Amino acid sequence: MKPIRSVTIDLDGTLLDTVPDLAAAANGMLRELGRPEYDIDTIAGFIGRGIPKLVERCLPDLDPDSVAQAQAIFRRHYAIENGRRSKLYPGVLEGLQALRAAGLPMAVITNKATAFTEPLLRATQLASWFEFAVSGDSLPEKKPHPMPLLHACERFGTAPAENLHIGDSRHDAAAARAAGCPVFLVPYGYNEGEDVQGIDCDAIVASLVEAARRIASADFRKTA
Repeated sequence: MKPIRSVTIDLDGTLLDTVPDLAAAANGMLRELGRPEYDIDTIAGFIGRGIPKLVERCLPDLDPDSVAQAQAIFRRHYAIENGRRSKLYPGVLEGLQALRAAGLPMAVITNKATAFTEPLLRATQLASWFEFAVSGDSLPEKKPHPMPLLHACERFGTAPAENLHIGDSRHDAAAARAAGCPVFLVPYGYNEGEDVQGIDCDAIVASLVEAARRIASADFRKTA
């Protein structure tokens, strides 16, 4: 393994538990459309691959002509709810501190739209930790495509093999593998209900603190 010179990190499910905000927006959309609401655990299972997929899972019988309307309603509600209830996962702040102390520049790579990414980072006081954020609509492709990670590496001036990506899902792992980046996964995220234990990655880390420790000790052994 080459020495790590930069770190990219997923947002929802890795840095922040955003389920309460997404659930509030989804249920606001459902109420407005006269549909039954879902409990928060059900909506948590719907999260992954962005707002269009979340809306589709909330409204699986929606006709194509109504999809755009439903997404617009969701976005209106989410603009209000975004960041109101989101919380840092344990170890995130300490992990970011350790990564910065190690001199590693960091960026956020998310499939969330730019209109929601930047306000969320500001609302949760995370913005200052990162050099930049690459959102789901920043480029022509988003995760699991490697383009966001390759773009981040280019901006950092690091080779993909020198950039560690940290995420919570199969899409993070696939994007990193395709880009040629090493990848750590956390076990507490969303991942559409899938256990990360069976996903191809370099390590499963309990927190960003463990990720920082492994980088410092060049420990890339895959353990649960």
